Amino acid sequence: MLARLADDGLLARPLPQQIEFARLNLTYVVLSKRKLIQLVEDGHVDGWDDPRMPTLAGARRRGYTPEGFRLFADRIGVSKADSWIEYSVLEDCMREHLNDIAPRRMAVLDPVRLVIENYPEGREELCDVPNHPQKPDWGKRQVPFSRELWIEREDFTETPPKGYFRLFPGNKVRLRYVFVVECTGYDKIADTVRCTYAADTKSGTPGAETVKVKGNIHWVSAKHACAAEVRLYDRLFKVAHPAGIEDLNPGSKKVITAQLEPALAQARVEEPIQFERHGYFIADRVAPASGALAFNRAVTLRDSWGKPGTA
Repeated sequence: MLARLADDGLLARPLPQQIEFARLNLTYVVLSKRKLIQLVEDGHVDGWDDPRMPTLAGARRRGYTPEGFRLFADRIGVSKADSWIEYSVLEDCMREHLNDIAPRRMAVLDPVRLVIENYPEGREELCDVPNHPQKPDWGKRQVPFSRELWIEREDFTETPPKGYFRLFPGNKVRLRYVFVVECTGYDKIADTVRCTYAADTKSGTPGAETVKVKGNIHWVSAKHACAAEVRLYDRLFKVAHPAGIEDLNPGSKKVITAQLEPALAQARVEEPIQFERHGYFIADRVAPASGALAFNRAVTLRDSWGKPGTA
């Protein structure tokens, strides 16, 4: 028998080799199927495709990309020793790829109304805004501007702390891509910030730099804005090495109504987009019962986990 095998050349073939590598462990994540089933069956998440879940379906709805995962795999390498990889490494890889592929849009997540008192009522104009500041070949889009705008609530305060360069009574800022405005006051009853603008300071014109300001804030025309449901997802667990549901992060999902620039009404499902100053988002295929637009946050612009005053 051995002679026959030798004649057939089978004994000269190398034996199969098995190489085992360490399991990939991520902080703030559980990968145990038993614990994941409990999360789903007990209603702690919205199903297996919940964007907070460590599943392929969840990652896709979150806005994570295959290229981001490949970059993550390249960055961490392989090892035969058990180790824990910081979740921030995965987020950084996603940011790096999304920064390259995501067009920019303006969205106000916590809106307060701003009225430019000396801007003519009924007047509107279109502003040329780049789709990606590092990719001029992506061209520009036209964004409507009018007398009444939505701005972020955090971009105005009546009593500014030291180093605050945004809107407060008597201070000037630039509305991104358009004019310099000066805050004249705040109407508490109407919850409205009031200001005036300098007509000769429009971005891209010869007089744009006649007034020097330190603050630059984004905005959306109130008349043209489209409302949308925005889901702000964060880490599912509040500790780096969670034991189970007792370590769930109560702030891992926050649903808000945001005001978006009109171009976002045509966003394609699962299209990655950067909301300027906020982070990377994706148009979700799962719409709310109202039928409104829905966007999921994939990742913030920078890692703010665990820092005071952050979500």
